[in-house]
Amino acid sequence: MKKPIILLLSLIALFSCKDKTDPGMRKVSHDKKEKQLHNKNTEQKPVAVEKIDDTFEILIPRQYRDFGNENDVDKLKENWLDLYLKDGKYYLGKADYTIAKGFSECSGDSTKIINSKNNSILFMNSPQLAIGEIKTVNIKKNKIWPKEKLKFHFENKEYTLRAEGKVLSSEKVHTDNGEEIYQNVKNYKLYISTLNSPEQLFLEEESFNDTFVELLFIGDIDKDGKPDFIFGANRDYEEERVILYLSSKAAKGKLIKKVSEVSIQFDC
Repeated sequence: MKKPIILLLSLIALFSCKDKTDPGMRKVSHDKKEKQLHNKNTEQKPVAVEKIDDTFEILIPRQYRDFGNENDVDKLKENWLDLYLKDGKYYLGKADYTIAKGFSECSGDSTKIINSKNNSILFMNSPQLAIGEIKTVNIKKNKIWPKEKLKFHFENKEYTLRAEGKVLSSEKVHTDNGEEIYQNVKNYKLYISTLNSPEQLFLEEESFNDTFVELLFIGDIDKDGKPDFIFGANRDYEEERVILYLSSKAAKGKLIKKVSEVSIQFDC
């Protein structure tokens, strides 16, 4: 009576071990899991990267270094337009300037200097823009720190600029405008929205080296009844970087689009 029981238990143990150690079964299960993960990854949509308009070039009136036989100033022609300030109003007109040759004692490079005859904000090469006075918004606050908002009205519509980021430190500094608070910020993000449109993230910087984003201009440069923006976005204290955003170039559902930027390094 004991022998049949022992035989039966041995057979059960044998089949049980086979189920646990069968490499064929393991391979089928592993391959199925890999296939599921592969399908999940391939179904994810790639993140869309907004491209700037390579044909829309901008320059600011200042000194530019030569790089071999090339200099950014060489792009500037008589058909370029100039956004400038005169008697408290902004205008878009034909660029009126001279170019002088110079030398950088700091870097040892030869340079070219744009000397504008106007109080210029920005030179632009787009023939699509119309000459004349530009409707603008008076900027009461040119720095939007994390957790702050800037609201303004344009053509009876309210706009909001909202900032996010991590403040690493704060200190009081002396500027041309007097004493103000300067913050060391990382992972900075700037959004724009209206009452009838969702927020749009349009400017993002991971870090700054003794600099910060500065709002330079709000006004209807492209004459479409909506505000356009010019920002100073230096990432380092030895850089001057300006970015132009136009509303007429914005994609469907968006308010503005980055169309061009210029960056000048003056490190030694």
